[in-house]
Amino acid sequence: MTQSLHPAAKKGFSAAAALYQQVRPNYPAEISLWLKQHLHLGITDTLVDLGTGTGKFLPYLKAISTQLIAVDPIAEMLQQLSQVHPDISVIQAPSHAIPLPEKSVKAVFCAQSFHWFATHETLAEIQRILQPNGYLVLIWNQRDIQTNWVKALADTLSTLEGDTPRYHSGLWKKAFEQQTWFELEQQTTFKQLHHGTVEQVVSKRLLSTSFIAARPEAEQYKLKLQFEQTVFELTGKQAQDEIDFPYTTFVYVFKKITEK
Repeated sequence: MTQSLHPAAKKGFSAAAALYQQVRPNYPAEISLWLKQHLHLGITDTLVDLGTGTGKFLPYLKAISTQLIAVDPIAEMLQQLSQVHPDISVIQAPSHAIPLPEKSVKAVFCAQSFHWFATHETLAEIQRILQPNGYLVLIWNQRDIQTNWVKALADTLSTLEGDTPRYHSGLWKKAFEQQTWFELEQQTTFKQLHHGTVEQVVSKRLLSTSFIAARPEAEQYKLKLQFEQTVFELTGKQAQDEIDFPYTTFVYVFKKITEK
């Protein structure tokens, strides 16, 4: 993340690292094969998971290569990662100062993270460690607001986020303006459902959101009840009832521009 880590990320993700690991949705199973085929990745290619958090995307990279490096600035998140993936090399570092050699990495992946460190400084560092014709892949799971109760929850969240960096704001795209390091090569989307109880996949999932996790516990509890009430009013499902939370997964593949 950037030189000045956003307070919502620093406080929220430090406090809610365990919750993040437990309640965040996974990614579509078919994404590994798609990435392997479209990026022509092999089992010995060095891949970096930048802004890895608790390593939610690592299983999909393990299906592609055995040479993985996880990078994140928040120690609590990396502690959770190491419990689940003790075999993965971990580096605690910000996105603008990654202690890896030049041109040593085939692809850098930012799953649910790039909006936190979307700067020219970050892109310059990623460009530095990427091999010629290497790739930067940005991935986000986004709530599918075409479903009425999901839209209602998203409307509530929008009143709380303040200046917190978010994918849906589109501000992360500004990092790619006036730069000559990367060009967008392709993009795609996947659909998936996060299945579980309302409490697990809705209310607790939303509590793991950075700007909510950074709030006092009493306020978080009130929001938890509010989220569950919204779902009940629109679906009739209570906290312990099972539900499918719909997501769209967005994938953007940027290719490193070959130096001439």
